Amino acid sequence: MGILDGKRILVTGVLTEASIAYYVARVAQEQGATVVLTAFPRPTLTERIARKLPVTPPVLELDVTNPEHMGSLADRIREHVDGLDGVVHSIGFAPQAALGGNFLNTTWDDVSTAVHVSAYSFKSLAMATLPLFPAGGASIVGLDFDASIAWPGYDWMGVAKAGLESCCRYLARDLGPQKVRVNLVAAGPLKTMAAKSIPGFEKFEGVWAERAPLGWNIADPEPAARACVALLSPWFPATTGEIVHVDGGVHAVGV
Repeated sequence: MGILDGKRILVTGVLTEASIAYYVARVAQEQGATVVLTAFPRPTLTERIARKLPVTPPVLELDVTNPEHMGSLADRIREHVDGLDGVVHSIGFAPQAALGGNFLNTTWDDVSTAVHVSAYSFKSLAMATLPLFPAGGASIVGLDFDASIAWPGYDWMGVAKAGLESCCRYLARDLGPQKVRVNLVAAGPLKTMAAKSIPGFEKFEGVWAERAPLGWNIADPEPAARACVALLSPWFPATTGEIVHVDGGVHAVGV
């Protein structure tokens, strides 16, 4: 018996085997869930990675900035499962001009892309999948990186993550009456495809190596994935609008 037995879960953001989303999909399947994946920009890459999961799930193309993709998502999901009990938002992107110390000079076009993909899409994905949720409720979980302070090089992605955290609270407020729980998992730095795009990422590694009370393995996404699966499960029935830190404890300690 797994904590997701019989649950139907949509997982976005599987790009490689190092993706947090890949680990979420794997742990969810191990815990009894039926999983559907979405992919962008290269669905064939995600399909190849999906075959390495315990059960090969269907893969749907989804550009969260494309109204047609979002509008057709529920119907496309219904071709594989008759509803959803959980959704994992593991989507983030900022143009290079919005990262790496260029904060004061980044144009609105680049900022708007970062905010649209990384924050607004949390709301739009929630609304696109809402018709698939059962009357008893569902769980939406997003992947975050602590936006309470300014990080070197993170720049407008940090602002977008702050927007994501605020979006989580407002979604929790507005979807709560429908028994939909909305939470975030703020993971410590991990060697994912997204991390490789952040100039100066090695500075993050040093901070965690020195400060994490529990220690931190930048090559192991499983702790963050387990937290996501726990929040997707019925074991957190009264938790919403929360940010669960899975970072070895760095968020809680000073210098």
